[in-house]
Amino acid sequence: MCNLLIVDDEKNIRDGLKAMIRREFGDAYALHFAANGQQALQVMDGTEMDLVITDIRMPVMDGIELINRLQDQEPGPDLVILSGHDDFQYAKAAIRCNVKEYLLKPIVRDELFRTLRRLDAERIRKGEIADQLRGTKALKENYAVSRLQYLFLQEGMDEHGIRDVVLQAGLDWLDAGGYAALVLVPERYRDSGWDEFTAYVDLMIGWLPGERYIRFYDKDGKLVVFTDTAAPFNRLGEAIIRQSASAIRAGISEQMSGAGEVKRAYQQAGRALKYFLFQNMPGLIWSTELSGKRADYRIPLEDIRKTANLLGLDRDAELSRLLQHIFDIRTILQYDIGYLEGIGRAFNEHVFDQVFQTYGEESVDILKLHKQVGNLYNFNHFHDYFHGLESLIFLLSDYVKRMRSMHFDQNEIQRAIVYIEEHYHENVNMAVVSNHVSLNYSYFSHAFKEYTGETFVSYLRKLRIRKAKELLNSTDLKVYEISEQAGFENVKHFTRVFKEMEGVAPLEYRSQQEALRRR
Repeated sequence: MCNLLIVDDEKNIRDGLKAMIRREFGDAYALHFAANGQQALQVMDGTEMDLVITDIRMPVMDGIELINRLQDQEPGPDLVILSGHDDFQYAKAAIRCNVKEYLLKPIVRDELFRTLRRLDAERIRKGEIADQLRGTKALKENYAVSRLQYLFLQEGMDEHGIRDVVLQAGLDWLDAGGYAALVLVPERYRDSGWDEFTAYVDLMIGWLPGERYIRFYDKDGKLVVFTDTAAPFNRLGEAIIRQSASAIRAGISEQMSGAGEVKRAYQQAGRALKYFLFQNMPGLIWSTELSGKRADYRIPLEDIRKTANLLGLDRDAELSRLLQHIFDIRTILQYDIGYLEGIGRAFNEHVFDQVFQTYGEESVDILKLHKQVGNLYNFNHFHDYFHGLESLIFLLSDYVKRMRSMHFDQNEIQRAIVYIEEHYHENVNMAVVSNHVSLNYSYFSHAFKEYTGETFVSYLRKLRIRKAKELLNSTDLKVYEISEQAGFENVKHFTRVFKEMEGVAPLEYRSQQEALRRR
């Protein structure tokens, strides 16, 4: 896994990059974050980074100084800078410091993704060892695997270039044709290790003398298998049928006409594997079975935007009918899998992202469901994805309704504040106050923070400390007496909170105030 550090003083930029990278690359990157160059160095003190994406203009330590500090590291991380148009001359200076790329704000997704893929490919290329070709069979296979992984990350290489790389890797037998398979690792094998699953697949296939193959795991943790004939996969399919307990699911490419089609075959196998969203049973899906899928689809953006417009309007029946129409399984199965993927991306962009941008983030439960629904391949089956998305839509509709109605409840919050001012010295808490003004506990928490700008607990603590300071200034009461009158449960808790907020203990504060009055 690649360690990637994002350095930017704007939280929305950090969060935006996180969302884009997670959505496109899943968990391929271990993401780390810093708000300035100094924080970045602290993060890197404990973790070696492969890639750093940094803004230029930041407080405390800017991006240029950070880049200069990293020049002495060997090996250092790849560096990418973010720049506004006004920073262009500034950015050119940074490029002289071994910066791999600079990206202009606002960030264009495709440019970001191209940059990450290019740098991934370069890192793989750097890790190759020239003497692998002269080594043992295992070393030669490792070299061949690294070359194939490099090919899968490359963009724009034509079939002639691909063929050259494959032949240089010692896989000349693929030039006579062959097949690719992509095998999903069942959940029960993900903790026990890849070697155990590889051995299980080998047992199911039953390799025969003379059969040529290479197998390895790609960046997403799927088992990739290239063979010179279809026979091993035919045996695998038969074994899956015989063993009803088998959980193997694999996508198989069309037959290649030569080594130049290696990447295309890998992509075909990956596309075929995606169709297990519509199939409950383990087994094989061959690319040839999918030739009738139509590619002349149009994403129903108007219906998806209408879904967003219906949120919060108490029109759940209409919302449900609209979702059933958009995700009609008969329509979806007519088209290439890209149709469903496009619908999923459109919901992320035009519904979920818009709600969070307009109304802020809701509870942990909604955020967890949003993270899962954001990628349809987090689900084993299409129906699970649809029900997850439908649940999220209704949760968000309720959330939008509550947020829109918040301004109607300002009188209740004002009543709550008056009640707190009058009863702060008693055993008062959010449950008591929300009940007093007849508002739901969770909703009251949101409304109170929206109105006051802080949480209920923080507001009550500040009020009690303020009252305690007044008593320290105006009376000779002992600290434990002031603690009780200010509403604290015991003097130890009062003293700790007072010192946290004021920087001194209660008696020190009283002494300071007396000294000021004597001047």
